[in-house]
Amino acid sequence: MSLRHNPPFRAEHIGSLLRPQALKDAFKNHHQGNLGDAEFEAVKEAAIKDVVALQESLGLKMVTDGEFRRASYWGHWVDAIDGLGVKEALFKFHDADGNESIFIAADGNGKLEKTKDISTEEFKFLKSVVTTGEPKVTMPSPSTLHFWRLSETIDGTPYATDEEYFDDLCAIFRQEIADLAALGCRYVQLDEVPLIMLGSETIRQQTRDLGGDPDHYLNLYIDAMNAAVRDRGDVVAGMHMCRGNFKGKWLMEGGYDDIAEQVFKRVDVDAFMLEYDTERAGSFEPLAHVPDDKMVVLGIVSSKVPELEQADYLEKRIEEASKYINRDQLALSPQCGFASTVAGNPVELEHEKAKLSNIVGVAQSVWGSA
Repeated sequence: MSLRHNPPFRAEHIGSLLRPQALKDAFKNHHQGNLGDAEFEAVKEAAIKDVVALQESLGLKMVTDGEFRRASYWGHWVDAIDGLGVKEALFKFHDADGNESIFIAADGNGKLEKTKDISTEEFKFLKSVVTTGEPKVTMPSPSTLHFWRLSETIDGTPYATDEEYFDDLCAIFRQEIADLAALGCRYVQLDEVPLIMLGSETIRQQTRDLGGDPDHYLNLYIDAMNAAVRDRGDVVAGMHMCRGNFKGKWLMEGGYDDIAEQVFKRVDVDAFMLEYDTERAGSFEPLAHVPDDKMVVLGIVSSKVPELEQADYLEKRIEEASKYINRDQLALSPQCGFASTVAGNPVELEHEKAKLSNIVGVAQSVWGSA
């Protein structure tokens, strides 16, 4: 891919955006049986039209539907695939004060078979309401549907090994990307959390304590990502590496140092979207391992807090990163989405708009365009 042809764009965001209150209410009322399917769909479509118009008005060249049809960033995959259910995860979210939150995760219960639409209907509607932007489709990484329960994921399934499970799962990913491409999609982003978690010795030890081999999972998930995006043709694939994003909480701390060489050199995607919003993310030095033909979208802006990052601060950080990687390979974004679940992060719409607008302005200042 040419680094001077987009996507990814100089000004990016990671996909999910804050749901308006009417949409949150609609999710609640539909779940409780107080809102019909047609009425629920109408609320979602109206909200998506508005959020697409918002993104385009801010000068963003890529747009998403805000993930407004989803209760979470991965749940629609479980809903569409027979052989997947949910159970409590083996890991927990936490914050700087040590407060913890449990969460549910994908769990296998049979042979994997796609039985419903996953993202194609989302894309069709998004494409129909976009006027100037490039539609981007986000999806969970294959590892997201495994790591939170480790190899317990395949207990009670016909799969004897993790590799057999991923053979079937990644075939579904390839078909999904092919189906999206047939509809005109040329930009997908896979949200990857486990790989960066396996760069933390704390998580690696926790994995061992749970009976797993962290090196096995690291290699397994790199291979699974490559299998998922294989044969994608002209579709640009980005991999967002996330440390967890749930109501402002996260899953781990630590930089990219111990996994950078393996991940950046072995994972066959066109761009890496990397979190760099706090000191927890470590230094920019690991960027030296990124091949010359790949882009890096720097997630310097925080989607977790309302405070607006100053433009000169963002430009300084981009300059610091360019000591280790060509500035022409860089772009700018928030570190993660603003609402990986319906609840969203502890920020308001005005903060989200200001941060996205700021990203566009900084991109124009640094690279001459967004």
